[in-house]
Amino acid sequence: MPSLILAANGFPHAYGNEIRAVITLLVAIGLAVAVNRAFSSRGRRLAVALGGGGLSPVVDTRLRFLRRVIDAVIILIGVALALAQFAQLDRIASTVLASSAIAAAVIGFAARQVLANAMAGMVLAVTQPLRIGDLVTFEGETGTVEDISLISTWLRTGSDARLIVPNERLAAGILRNDSIRSPTVALEVSLWLAPDADETAALEALEDLEDVTGARIAEITEAGVRVLVSGAAVVPAERLRREGELRARVLRAVREAGVPRAGAGA
Repeated sequence: MPSLILAANGFPHAYGNEIRAVITLLVAIGLAVAVNRAFSSRGRRLAVALGGGGLSPVVDTRLRFLRRVIDAVIILIGVALALAQFAQLDRIASTVLASSAIAAAVIGFAARQVLANAMAGMVLAVTQPLRIGDLVTFEGETGTVEDISLISTWLRTGSDARLIVPNERLAAGILRNDSIRSPTVALEVSLWLAPDADETAALEALEDLEDVTGARIAEITEAGVRVLVSGAAVVPAERLRREGELRARVLRAVREAGVPRAGAGA
């Protein structure tokens, strides 16, 4: 029995650092969970205060990003405090500090992409060229903004696939946002005609279509003539479906008018 008591008393002394480190990590994780719940509760209260219609895209985007930044900071501080419990790390730290220039260069090079994406995410959250729920087009891909994290932005395409775009690339690229500034967006579809096609007959046939607001020659190349057809404005969520319908009617009208398309022959 005395040996068991001595062993029990000696356990905290032998593994005190490990115990404090684990407790510190658990406290950090618990604090992060509490912050998440507090933000979610605050969001629900704001939604109720706004009449139950939900948060605006602007507020929703900023709350999500701010919550993730706070979570990351809490976890990083918790890990740092946990590591600080081990005195043995002092010798390692002294060795690393002796070659701090090399270590900083290696770490900076390895983390450059992650840090760049995180900084770009902060810029996107503040300037908000896109928000949660916006319909956007980036590098030829169109989708609805589903989430904006610290590192990447998630787009949901029309086929319900997920397109994950690094924030740095998104912030530096050219982005089309159909949901910002205006509640509606005009329809636009292109049609290529053969180089020797009768563009006048094609334009007349297209302008007679229902819901077409205009048709014009947008580009002339050796490969053919590109005609840009505009349709009536619709809500952003309907753009992809309505453009598909307009594209089908445009193609049918040109065929019925007997105007050859590029690469299709007469």
